[in-house]
Amino acid sequence: MAKSGKGSTWFNRQSRLVQIILLLIPFVNWVVEIMVRWSTYFQKGGTVRLVVSIIVTFLGLVFGWIDLIAVLITKKLLFQ
Repeated sequence: MAKSGKGSTWFNRQSRLVQIILLLIPFVNWVVEIMVRWSTYFQKGGTVRLVVSIIVTFLGLVFGWIDLIAVLITKKLLFQ
């Protein structure tokens, strides 16, 4: 999964309602955040994406709520 970058494209292909529901459920949002962030980092690289991926790994629940607001406003995750 990580080499092909399917995690980020899978999330982006979902409807906005599904994205919001995935980010609304506490443990699920953490798993989705980890999957999307690390697959995006492995696909595109970059220092900012690496730092965000590490932060999400340890503080994913908090960052998931922030991303929920970002998806509601901008229709995409922060730093993606």
